[in-house]
Amino acid sequence: MTTKKQDTGKLGEDVAIKYLEKHGYKVLERNYRKPWGEIDIIALENSAEMIGNSSANSSAIADSSAIAERNKLPQHCRTITALLPKQLPQLVFIEVKAQNRYFEWRPEENVTFHKKRQLSKIVATYLKEHRTSEKQDWRIDVLAVKLDFEAKNAQVEHIKNIMLN
Repeated sequence: MTTKKQDTGKLGEDVAIKYLEKHGYKVLERNYRKPWGEIDIIALENSAEMIGNSSANSSAIADSSAIAERNKLPQHCRTITALLPKQLPQLVFIEVKAQNRYFEWRPEENVTFHKKRQLSKIVATYLKEHRTSEKQDWRIDVLAVKLDFEAKNAQVEHIKNIMLN
């Protein structure tokens, strides 16, 4: 049996997943747990631009206006442009804070000093466990989800790149 707080948290995470997918994130994991902490969502931002992603490459090739613009460049610029690496996806660790919209505190204010220390440890563990390259960009975001149970809707505020200190 779950508590009302757990139900609110799960619903907030479900809303967060839909929000992230709508905004182009690829969710990798949900509720990544270790004895010393937990992170709600791990996702990739800019995942459609991953090198080797055939759907991203084919859509870029099919865009005739982009090709026409590129062909207006001198030959040496076209060669340099073709050699530039595509933007790598950024790894994003996401803490979801959900609550009733009538609550007197803002959800993101519940990311306490203790939680930030936990996030720091859990991120380090994830990066090491998955042998993530040192070149991989990553950040920690907070998704503050305000739930209106009466109107059956939610408001999401995305706070990117929070500070851990």
